[in-house]
Amino acid sequence: MRVEVDHDLCEGHSKCEKSAPGVFEVRDDDLSYVLLDPVPEEHREGVERAVRVCPRGAIRLIEDA
Repeated sequence: MRVEVDHDLCEGHSKCEKSAPGVFEVRDDDLSYVLLDPVPEEHREGVERAVRVCPRGAIRLIEDA
C-alpha cells in the first residue's frame, strides 16, 4: 500500500504521526510527510486510523494493484 498527504489540505495537526509513528512525520513546515513507500502491511491499522482522524481529510491510502 502507498499513502499520500495532500499538502494543500494538511495543517500539521500531528494526529497522523500519533496514529502511525514511523509512517508519518510532521516537520518544521507544519506539514506531514510519509516516511515509507511502500508502507509495510504491519502499519495498516495505524494508517487507516490516521486517514480517519485527519481533521482536513488530507491523507489518502492507495492499495497496490
